[in-house]
Amino acid sequence: MKSPITMQSSAVSRNALVLIATVAAGAALYWLRDILTPLAMAVFLLIMIDGVKRSVAARTPLNDRWAGTAALLLVVLAFFASIAIIVNGAAGFFGEASGVSQNIGPRIDQIIRDVYALIRLNNPPTAQDLINGVDLRGYLTSVAFQVQGIASGAFFVLVYLGFLLASQIGFRRKIIAMFPHRHQRDEAIAVFNRVRGGVEGYLWVQTVTGALICAAAWILMRAVGLQNAEFWTFVIFIVGFIPVLGGAVAGLAPPLFALVQFPSYWPALILLVGLQTILFIVGNLVQPRMQGDNQNIDPVVVLLALAFWGKLWGVVGMFLSTPLAVMAMAILAEFKGSRWMAVLLSGDGEPYADEHKTAHHWRGSFSKDDADEA
Repeated sequence: MKSPITMQSSAVSRNALVLIATVAAGAALYWLRDILTPLAMAVFLLIMIDGVKRSVAARTPLNDRWAGTAALLLVVLAFFASIAIIVNGAAGFFGEASGVSQNIGPRIDQIIRDVYALIRLNNPPTAQDLINGVDLRGYLTSVAFQVQGIASGAFFVLVYLGFLLASQIGFRRKIIAMFPHRHQRDEAIAVFNRVRGGVEGYLWVQTVTGALICAAAWILMRAVGLQNAEFWTFVIFIVGFIPVLGGAVAGLAPPLFALVQFPSYWPALILLVGLQTILFIVGNLVQPRMQGDNQNIDPVVVLLALAFWGKLWGVVGMFLSTPLAVMAMAILAEFKGSRWMAVLLSGDGEPYADEHKTAHHWRGSFSKDDADEA
């Protein structure tokens, strides 16, 4: 019989401490979710603002200060415009003018009768029978709290964002004070660049591929005649930032509402096949070619991160699951004791195979005076 593998007591103690720290950190993230979720979203917006600022400064004659102001206005306006479009679009879609609210009950009854006739069953239930078995009041109350939470969360996101922007003034001095030696400071800046590069790369890929999907989906929905095609196009773009679930919502929600709008099943079938084809082409042909080493994450890790952060932080956690996984891989890869975890998170076992591709934007931010001061 083969003897079991022996481990040193120091290794056992270290692994036990890591496990305990992980559980404690997860519990703290869950208990403090009301505080941490707007902070995480504010950091996410700060990274977006920084990327837009550098892009504006590189493509326009604006200096860094005015480019930062323009980037701040663009990101904040886009943030509030997204919330307003979703809320107003949903209200208009389910309003009396759209006709959906009047047709949804009879149309569901007809679909149920057709399904029962297809499988040769008798006595099909009605939509009212199905609603009677659902706690509709409790569901609506939950939705109302969710809407209220979004509104209050947006306010706190802006508050956190304002303080984060204000704290950037002393960021260089803090870096110099924390890492007085030049090589230590360069290593810290390299870690920051990798984290920022991974998040910005993810945002860029999702934005471009989302725009491609939305353009093709809008043409398809307009050709079929689906109501509120612009609203559904925007919803498809927003949910595209949620891994796995975003594609499911984008490919199934418009066909389901087409069942309510049209008396025939053909428009819904055309939308279903067309949207799934668009998502398959972009997801399997376009998106992999755009993804770089910064997004070298195992697909299983993406799924687990979605489930983990969705459980801890809800919808906000789903949106931030992949960027947080990118950040975790970037930080874990820098320490010998945790590099094995970064290897597990990566897609090919090399968290950062191409070191020369790391950005050096922040190194240029440190002047010669800073180096002399260090």
